Amino acid sequence: MSNVPADLKYTRSHEWIRTLADGTLEIGVTDHAQDALGDLVFVEVPEAGRTVKAGEACAVVESVKAASDVYAPVAGEVLAGNAQLAAQPDLVNSQPYGAGWLWRLKPAAGALAGVELLGAADYQKVLEAEAH
Repeated sequence: MSNVPADLKYTRSHEWIRTLADGTLEIGVTDHAQDALGDLVFVEVPEAGRTVKAGEACAVVESVKAASDVYAPVAGEVLAGNAQLAAQPDLVNSQPYGAGWLWRLKPAAGALAGVELLGAADYQKVLEAEAH
């Protein structure tokens, strides 16, 4: 069973969102997503200053099995991409909710209003439905 921390929000496309103390968002891929991909060999994160729209592909994670886009869960400006992943893409596998974060985002005004983000219990239900 996948690890689904209760303090995060989730998307149906398997991204997680952590709200930091200053109101910015930290975004990564879930334990379920990294497990499905297998050992990551390459991660491309968005550059600071880039403006992204909700649902826009803005990062890529690549394993020996497949490459997969990662989507912005909300609109905003990228404050930082996790530069450590260029040399250590496996951090996404070993610490998907910690050092394996992908980027930090300053959400656009009102960006969270129209976005369907799931709590841990609802995301767990999505995973259970996908397993059947």
